[in-house]
Amino acid sequence: MNAKQNAGLKAAEYVKDGMIVGLGTGSTADFAIRALGERVNNGLSIKTIPTSIASEKLARSLDIPLTNFEDHPVIDLTIDGADEVDPQLELIKGLGGALLREKIVAACTIEQIIIIDASKQVNKLGTRNPLPIEVVPFSWSLVYKELTEHGLQPKLRKTKTGQIFDTDNGNYIIDCNFPVGITNPAETNNWINALPGVIENGLFVELTDLVIIGHEDGKCQLIKRQ
Repeated sequence: MNAKQNAGLKAAEYVKDGMIVGLGTGSTADFAIRALGERVNNGLSIKTIPTSIASEKLARSLDIPLTNFEDHPVIDLTIDGADEVDPQLELIKGLGGALLREKIVAACTIEQIIIIDASKQVNKLGTRNPLPIEVVPFSWSLVYKELTEHGLQPKLRKTKTGQIFDTDNGNYIIDCNFPVGITNPAETNNWINALPGVIENGLFVELTDLVIIGHEDGKCQLIKRQ
């Protein structure tokens, strides 16, 4: 059993009967979804809101019941992964392309559990991965220009075949490198989201309650927000 799987299995233990559960996106979140599928098959009664088309397909294949915000505007617990986690439990997410739905679900969640392996821990956000920024296709070049003028290094995300990457919502993503990392995540989140054409960015500030770090030896480290 690998580190990601250990974290996913541990997080699934927090789900209780009758909960509305947010399903994250990515390889680590998939382990949690599969664990929930097994528990549902054994009688667990939950309803879920996925953060991507991929997670929805996986949930359906495991016969995990789905719901929506019209019927359940508040989520009890969400389990999701992250691309970077700093010591204050602030995150960068979105390398998988699902950042908009992930942030909507996180904002509607009472408790957010983030599952990672140790490689995702950083002392400062933006030092290992770019920050994904979801933008309206109509104005992506304007956002790109604005980010460049701020001294950053943006790049329009493309597929392996060279096509522009489309999110589940039909938008584009600009991956933005910060030469010295992100010193103030809250401030950075606010000014980027204020740019015309930006829909959302991958900084998750004060949205995480618990981080579960899986290890290869089968153990998990739990870090709670102070």
